[in-house]
Amino acid sequence: MTSAKATKLELLNFKSLPTRTFWITSFAFFLCFFSWFGIVPFMPDVVKDLGLTPNQKWNSIILAVTGTVFARLLIGKLCDQFGPRLVYAYLLAIGSVPVILMGLSQSPAQFLICRFLTGFIGASFVITQVHTSLMFAPNVVGTANATSAGWGNLGGGANRLGMPIIASIVVSFGVAESDSWRISMIIAGIACFLMGIVYFKFTQDTPEGNIRELKSKGHLNTEKKSDLNILNVIKDYRVWILFLVYASCFGVELTVYGTMDDYLQNTFGISRVNAGNIVLSFAMMNLFARTLGGHFGDRFGRSKGLKGRVILLSMLLALEGTMLMFFSNINILAVAIVFLIAFSLTVQMAEGATFSVVPFINKKAVGLISGIVGAGGNVGAFLAAFLLKSKSALAENEAIALNQGNSNELIEQAQALASSSAVSGGYFIIGVVILFSAALALAIKFSSEDEKEVVAEMKMILEINADK
Repeated sequence: MTSAKATKLELLNFKSLPTRTFWITSFAFFLCFFSWFGIVPFMPDVVKDLGLTPNQKWNSIILAVTGTVFARLLIGKLCDQFGPRLVYAYLLAIGSVPVILMGLSQSPAQFLICRFLTGFIGASFVITQVHTSLMFAPNVVGTANATSAGWGNLGGGANRLGMPIIASIVVSFGVAESDSWRISMIIAGIACFLMGIVYFKFTQDTPEGNIRELKSKGHLNTEKKSDLNILNVIKDYRVWILFLVYASCFGVELTVYGTMDDYLQNTFGISRVNAGNIVLSFAMMNLFARTLGGHFGDRFGRSKGLKGRVILLSMLLALEGTMLMFFSNINILAVAIVFLIAFSLTVQMAEGATFSVVPFINKKAVGLISGIVGAGGNVGAFLAAFLLKSKSALAENEAIALNQGNSNELIEQAQALASSSAVSGGYFIIGVVILFSAALALAIKFSSEDEKEVVAEMKMILEINADK
């Protein structure tokens, strides 16, 4: 071995391969999420330009997270087989295509198809978690995973500010304002493609080298136990609990990203710009909140073992569900923002804590398990969005029908009020489900052999680093 897993997250030590990999994978993840949700700030323009109905608008939110479910289930296994470097490079290159095509769509059907296919780049989360898990030691892997993931989630909110800025620059070059959203999506897609080239040229799979090279040199076990390992993962109840747990944190956050702008405008009567800034602040918390979840997961792990990581995760989920339930019943903006901040902090910490547990379930299938758990997040987002759609779209259509003959202004006010009430009730129901997941998380158990294996791995890594 020429190097080993890093035992510290030294963000400015660019001579360190794990640090360089951390930054490249974090920025790639940021770009993926930025592009995945890049259309959100432009949805009013898209609705007007393409003539989307309320149902089509909600369907676009659901489709955006549905495509990611399938991609995440597949991508984890590909990482185990080919390594994160190649998989990430291809995902960025191929995933850039529907992002670009979204900017070229001319009908609701074309837009919805592109929205679905764009969701596939959301699988980048799995690759990011696999790559940092391969680069960092058990004592810091939770912090590394959480911090890199936080950068991606930040991209999902930073587009609220970034995309309008790109659009304004595009307009300054003489492009019609009505076409600015299209050019902005094309630019985002091109950025993803270029990042794929960077990832291919400047990263490697592990501190010891790329997966393909290590296999060819006989440094990795290539015996045919793949099917058995997949079966063991599928049979492991802990994987499916974490699937539900991640649905209850990341899935919920993802849905909130897509619905909070409208909810704040409809409930508190604030402007689209102010609502977008609040959601952006929510996303900015990923810079530290998710890291805190991973950091405290590592600390609980050092003091209380793997069981400590699980206890922390359960506590954070319980707080997350409670904060969302309180937020859903408040109609005073200042108080609502306090609970929204508390919810943001706990949901993002829960995400970080989840992936401080994932790397220890089965070290022979980190990619596969990361893919399954990551897919759980999108299943949760799909179900949460479907719940909110079924409640909101029905209420909005009823409000429109009841106010036929009134002015457009009165119809819009009735529609906004109906949507606000429906989404509020949906948030409360989601909060109750999160509390159930918090209790279920406590069922995750580790054997004494698992605990000893972590200690032995840490000892080996420290010995290797001492000899360097």
